[in-house]
Amino acid sequence: MEIQIGNRLAEVTLLSKEGNKVAIEIDGKVYNVDICMFANGQCSILNNGLSYNATLVKSDTGKHYRVGLNYSNYEIDMLDTQAKYMRMRKKTDNEKQADKIKAPMPCKVVKVYVTPGQELQPGDTVITIEAMKMQSNINVTEACTVAEVKCAEGDSVMAEQVLVTLKLG
Repeated sequence: MEIQIGNRLAEVTLLSKEGNKVAIEIDGKVYNVDICMFANGQCSILNNGLSYNATLVKSDTGKHYRVGLNYSNYEIDMLDTQAKYMRMRKKTDNEKQADKIKAPMPCKVVKVYVTPGQELQPGDTVITIEAMKMQSNINVTEACTVAEVKCAEGDSVMAEQVLVTLKLG
């Protein structure tokens, strides 16, 4: 799962849990820790012989936590797939146009608006996809020509699958 701590993003995977002993991977580094949770939100963590005491306050949604540790507070958000997708879309909207339009996540192709050889202008919609009951248009950011359409309306596609190739410039 991906979590956001302030402006930092981290990929966190629970590897194993036996009683209080937990193995987690954070951004590719494995930590073997002993964690004891208390009903009042207090948490005791033992890692490499060092002891830490933290306070956890969970929001009503269960996806946001305020963590107090070492006299500092941290806001932590558990990013679901939709939040991750929206962040990824926001980030790529300002980037240079790639020569391949790929599915950002597993989704269904709802509508294909282009055909091979068609010339496109910045802002033109190429395809509409649907994921998690949410439809999104994928637009180009610069002038280009459609080289190949590699999907059809109704197709279920995987993340990173090439949907349309473009000829730039």
